[in-house]
Amino acid sequence: MKVKSKGSLHQIIFFPSIFPVNCYLVEEKSSLLLIDAALPKKADAILNVAAKIGKPITHIILTHAHGDHVGSLDELKERLPNARVAISERDARLLAGDKSLDPGEGTLPIKGDVPKGVKTRADLFIKEGDKIGSLRAVATPGHTPGSMSFLDERTNFLIVGDAFQTRSSIAVSGTLVPLFPFPAFATWNKEVALQSAKKIAALSPNLLAVGHGKMLSNPAHDIEKAIYKAEKERVKWQ
Repeated sequence: MKVKSKGSLHQIIFFPSIFPVNCYLVEEKSSLLLIDAALPKKADAILNVAAKIGKPITHIILTHAHGDHVGSLDELKERLPNARVAISERDARLLAGDKSLDPGEGTLPIKGDVPKGVKTRADLFIKEGDKIGSLRAVATPGHTPGSMSFLDERTNFLIVGDAFQTRSSIAVSGTLVPLFPFPAFATWNKEVALQSAKKIAALSPNLLAVGHGKMLSNPAHDIEKAIYKAEKERVKWQ
């Protein structure tokens, strides 16, 4: 495990050399917001990082409901019973193991490690524009139907879950990176993911923080490069 910090944002990286899985602590004035719950059995490590920062975790905010983002959720909630769990209402169904599609979502199956047996349920449903502390929710579906990103309005840092990856090379969710193909394999709708990537680009974040790979400062050029590559591959999807 490694920890890398950029001001008030702390990236916790599990298996950094093999299969990097990130979660994040966002430091508020007197508390911490945890973004994602990583892999199973990682609660101790997450809580140890929080203890070193010296502030309590008040919220566990989920970008989406795949297993590598909610793996330690039950243990964290058990040990932090007052922490409020937040997720989009759409992905709350995935959290409960429901992979059914809504009208208008087409016929593409929901992919990836949809968890089974997670007991924790959301205290808050997040939608576009909602605020939790310094974070503003941004709906960025595609990887899953209810994927969310979170913009720190103090710094313009954007935490995007799997809307992008930066492991091996930057890519829009659904674009295959041969050396790290797993986020692409787990993406529900590549076209929707591409539209969300363009929405992220329009926000002009100062830093891009992803679920798999390193944080990127001043990422505008890299984001546009990834979008260009996704658009070139679009003909293969259709």
